[in-house]
Amino acid sequence: MARRFSCTMCGRCCHGLRLPLSVAEALAWIDDGGEVEVFCEAVPWPEEPAPDNGPAWHKRKRSFQAMSGHLPVRVIVTLVATFDGACPNLRADMGCGIYERRPTACRVYPAEVNPFIALEPANKLCPPDAWETGGLFQDDDGHWTDPEVAAAVLRRRTDDYAEAGTREVLCARLGIREAGLSNEGVIVYTPSRDHLREVLKGTAETYKTPPRDDDWMLVSHRLRTMWLLESAGARATQAVELAGMGRRFVSFVQDE
Repeated sequence: MARRFSCTMCGRCCHGLRLPLSVAEALAWIDDGGEVEVFCEAVPWPEEPAPDNGPAWHKRKRSFQAMSGHLPVRVIVTLVATFDGACPNLRADMGCGIYERRPTACRVYPAEVNPFIALEPANKLCPPDAWETGGLFQDDDGHWTDPEVAAAVLRRRTDDYAEAGTREVLCARLGIREAGLSNEGVIVYTPSRDHLREVLKGTAETYKTPPRDDDWMLVSHRLRTMWLLESAGARATQAVELAGMGRRFVSFVQDE
C-alpha cells in the first residue's frame, strides 16, 4: 500500500526513545555525554530455517550462534541510546542539534528497517496529518521513494548484519551471558559510560572471534516458557531472580 508522509516537526519521535546504534554511533553518543545500554535477546535455533523463510533469515543475519545448556540459540544484541523525556539534542524549535551527524535510526524514521514489517501509521508517533500531506513516501511495491530514507534503511540494516560478530565480542568482554526470549522480553545491561566506551573502542579496533564460552542463560517471566525452555535442554531462570549488577528484564508481553 502506497503511503504519503510529511514531517510536521511535532517532536514526538524525539522523546523517550530507545535508538538502535552502530558501534561507531554508540561511541559518538557516549562522547556527547549520552547513555547507551545493551539489549540482549535470544532465539531457540535447533536447525537452520527453510530458504524461503525471510523473517528467520533476517534474524539469523543480525545474530550470532551460541548455546544455552544443550539448546542451540541465536543471540541478538542491540546497542541502544536511551533517554527519558526530550532527546538531549532536541532544540527548543523542535530542530535537531546534531542533524548532520544524527544516528541512522533517526534518518530512517518513520520507515521500517525490517523488510518483513509493514509500515503502519497507527504504530508511529507522528500525528495523523503527517500522513495526509507531502510526497509519496512508500510506493505500492513497498519501496521507500525518498533516496535518503532508502539509503538510511539500507545502512541501518547493513550495520546490524555486519556487526553481529562484533557484538558477540562485546558481550564476552562485558561478561554478558543472559538474554530474554525474543518477542517476549530482553535483558537490558547498563554498563558505566566510561567502561562501555573503553570496551567498545577495544572491540572496534581489535575485533577477533571470542573464545567459545557461550553457555547463555535464558530469562523469562512466564512459568510456561520456563518449562518449555528447560524441557528443550536450555539453561533458564525467572526474571524475578535478576537483581542489581547493572541489568534488568524488560517484558514485551504480560505475565501469565
